[in-house]
Amino acid sequence: MTGGHDAAAPLTSLGPAWPERAAWGTAPSLRAWQATAMRDYLERSPRDFLAVATPGAGKTTFALSVAAELLGRRQVDRLIIVAPTEHLKLQWAEAAAKAGIPIDPTYSAGKGKISSDYVGVAVTYAGVGVNPLALRIRTERFKTLVILDEIHHAGDALSWGEGVREAFEPAARRLALTGTPFRSDVNPIPFVTYAPGPDGIPRSVADYTYGYAEALADHVVRPVLFLAYSGEMQWRTRAGDEVAASLGEPLTKDLTAQALRTALDPEGSWMPAVLQAADKRLSEVRRHVPDAGGMVIAADQDSARAYAKLVKAITGEPATVVLSDEKAASKRIAEFSSGDSRWLVAVRMVSEGVDVPRLAVGVYATTTSTPLFFAQAVGRFVRARARGEIASVFLPSVPRLLGFASELEVQRDHVLGRKVSDDGDIFAAEDDLLARAQAGEPNDAASADLLSVPFEALGSQARFDHALYDGASFGHEGEVQVGSDEEMDFLGIPGLLDPSQMKDLLRQRQTDRAKTRRAAAPAPDSVEQVTTHEQLAVMRRELNGLVSAWNHRTGQPHAITHAALRKECGGPAAAIANAEQLQTRIDRIREWAMRKTS
Repeated sequence: MTGGHDAAAPLTSLGPAWPERAAWGTAPSLRAWQATAMRDYLERSPRDFLAVATPGAGKTTFALSVAAELLGRRQVDRLIIVAPTEHLKLQWAEAAAKAGIPIDPTYSAGKGKISSDYVGVAVTYAGVGVNPLALRIRTERFKTLVILDEIHHAGDALSWGEGVREAFEPAARRLALTGTPFRSDVNPIPFVTYAPGPDGIPRSVADYTYGYAEALADHVVRPVLFLAYSGEMQWRTRAGDEVAASLGEPLTKDLTAQALRTALDPEGSWMPAVLQAADKRLSEVRRHVPDAGGMVIAADQDSARAYAKLVKAITGEPATVVLSDEKAASKRIAEFSSGDSRWLVAVRMVSEGVDVPRLAVGVYATTTSTPLFFAQAVGRFVRARARGEIASVFLPSVPRLLGFASELEVQRDHVLGRKVSDDGDIFAAEDDLLARAQAGEPNDAASADLLSVPFEALGSQARFDHALYDGASFGHEGEVQVGSDEEMDFLGIPGLLDPSQMKDLLRQRQTDRAKTRRAAAPAPDSVEQVTTHEQLAVMRRELNGLVSAWNHRTGQPHAITHAALRKECGGPAAAIANAEQLQTRIDRIREWAMRKTS
């Protein structure tokens, strides 16, 4: 595939434009936003252009349409595509081939000439960082258009940003693309324009923006139904202390992280229960969309393999497992994308840019909780194929993740950090660092250190918390157990619904269940007969309510209070305690409240 010459010979094999190889202005397959953005680009002909479009909107089609037009007009001679991963290089090359633009995805910086059959090459940001000079020479030799896919990666490492700037500074044109919120940091991204906002803080300025809300209104992307699961968690700290807490209750940042790690432990009961619920949801979706697939996003390779075993035990069908960014992984993704098997389990690499349009159900089973990663992950499920398709994403009930879910339509720019306007404020920089630390967005190294802390999950139980749709929450009163009819009210929602129908149905099911509960409630003077399961659920709710009240009075974290009650009263964690043990703890915390009052 290499060899030959690399001269700027006439491109006789190049089709006129894409899609449908029609001349510009006669391509009816372009979406409205793509046509508008392309018209703006061609009218202004800027050297640098930043297009921000929500995942699934069709950034690749837009960029290759621009490339085909510029090549056809001889305004550029060659194309360089920079992508985040090896798999995405192949995906870009395949898409470019359909546009009549042959791209070499095997090129590596320093390899020298490529075959005369190619119009350009595809490289990764990491590859640019290794040898930017070789790519600079290639860029200088021709009138080159550089497409920078997911441009925020140029800020992932200082060497990457510097490499991108050095390699592509001589480019005739640079087209930058991104589909997710930028991070908040102080490293400007090459070839991105920044301007002070109302608060004086520099923010990225996009030339064209097409957000999730607009794409949803245009039926370009699917609406997302988030299904949140909470439950009781027990774990042992590195100090040997046993802690019990409820996922979804107000907890400190550290306790929330430990509860989340406990929930995601494959050996516990939480993950099998959530995976089973997700598979039920997938079965319902496949009634209307027969080839719909699901994906579990895992935190690491060991967890991914363990989740795949759970999926097989639940479904009887092996899951496709993608563990690393290698050629074999790319082949497995392609096979899954073109097939009709049920589940894919992946570690990170399928979270960004990878196009598997039939993915409709997701399980967010990773401790990574940054806005960037969350948006990329959810973006894998929103690509619309037919009107009425719905994406369903299962989440742990973690406030940070639920916040991202409720703000899916919010547009974010790249913020370069708080401006220190008062030179005399010696604490300003320190305050800025503290604020960023409290924001809970550690870098990869910090995340790795956190996950390496000795930690032992002891047990977990899942329960359905609520559904989140279009920023509104829908659920049922009391504890909703996994496998209950109340849970199926949400898992059994049809797989094809218009957004307005979805919201109406969620409201209706919530209202109908509430009416049924009220009708079934016993008269005040009757003796209520309850099962042991219901009795324990009521007692756990009472205990949790008292612990929450104690927290408001004393500021003591919920988990510490539960641990103190266990120490004084004995017995296991609240999630598996019997009625007598729960009642003892209820009485004890009431005694504490009486003593504090007196």
